[in-house]
Amino acid sequence: MQLGQYPPADHVLAHISDTHFLGGRRPLYGSIDTDSNLEAAMSALEASRIDIDALVFTGDIADLGEPDAYGRVRDIVEPAAARMGAEILWVMGNHDDRSAFRAGLLGEVGHDSDSDAAPIDRVVSLDGLRVITLDTSVPGYHHGELTAEQLEWLREQLATSASHGSILALHHPPIPSPVAYMQVLELQRQNELADVIRGSDIRAILGGHLHYSTHGLFAGIPVSVAAATCYTMDVSAPESTLVGRNGGQSITLVHVYDDQVVHSIVPLGDFPIVARFDSDFTRRLEAADPAELREYYAKQQG
Repeated sequence: MQLGQYPPADHVLAHISDTHFLGGRRPLYGSIDTDSNLEAAMSALEASRIDIDALVFTGDIADLGEPDAYGRVRDIVEPAAARMGAEILWVMGNHDDRSAFRAGLLGEVGHDSDSDAAPIDRVVSLDGLRVITLDTSVPGYHHGELTAEQLEWLREQLATSASHGSILALHHPPIPSPVAYMQVLELQRQNELADVIRGSDIRAILGGHLHYSTHGLFAGIPVSVAAATCYTMDVSAPESTLVGRNGGQSITLVHVYDDQVVHSIVPLGDFPIVARFDSDFTRRLEAADPAELREYYAKQQG
C-alpha cells in the first residue's frame, strides 16, 4: 500500500544488539532477565508481520563468551527467524569469544587455534543489498580496532558495487559518545576506516556497544546505533558516572528504500495501548484515493 510519495521499502532489516547472555540463564547483574528481553524482541517482530530480510545482531551476544549463552540465544532466535523467513547475521563484540562464537553461532568446528583467533568478517547478499559484517573486537580488551588486513579486505569488497548498495555492520560505532567513560572504549584509528569507505556504496553503518540508541555521520555515511536488549545506558547521568538502567530496551527496524535508509526504534515492553485504529478503518483507508486523502488532511490542518 502506497498512500504517500514513497513506495514500500526494498529491504527491511531488524537491528538488534548487546543481548549479553550469561551461561546457565544467570541474570545479568543479578537482576536482568536477558532471555525474556530477547524473547520479547522476537515476539514483537513476529507479531508485526513485517517482511524482514535479516536479523542483524551487532555484537556482545554473550557477556562472558560462554558456550551455553550462545546456545540459548540460538534457541530463541533461530525458530523465530525461520518462521519470519529472515536470515541471521551475527557480529562479534568485545564481550564475545571468537572460538565460542564460531562454534556456538556459526556452527564452525574443527578450526585450528590460528583460524579460531582470526577476525570474523563476512559478506552476505540479500537480493541485491550487500551486508558486510566487520569484527572490531580486540581479544582481552574492550575498545575496538581494525587490522590493516581487515581494511584491505574491506577495500577489496567495496571495489565492486552492489546493485542495491551496501550496509556495514560492526560493534564499535565510529561516532563520538557524550558519555565520557565510553570514549575510552571506542573504535581506534577511525580515520583509517574512513579512508576506505568514503565514496563507496555503503549507505548506512549499523553499530552497537553503547547500550543506547543514537545516530551520527561518519565519512559522509549515516550511522545508527541500536540500544541493548539487556539494559540501557543513561546518557543524562552525571558526567563522572556510568549508569545502566533496566528499562528503555529497544531494537531498530531498518527500512532500505531506493534513495534513502530509515531507522525506526521499536521499544520492548508490555506497555498499555492508548490508541488503535481498527481493521475496518484501515480497510477503508486502503480503498481510498490517495489524492482525496491528501485533500482531506490538508483541510483538517488548514
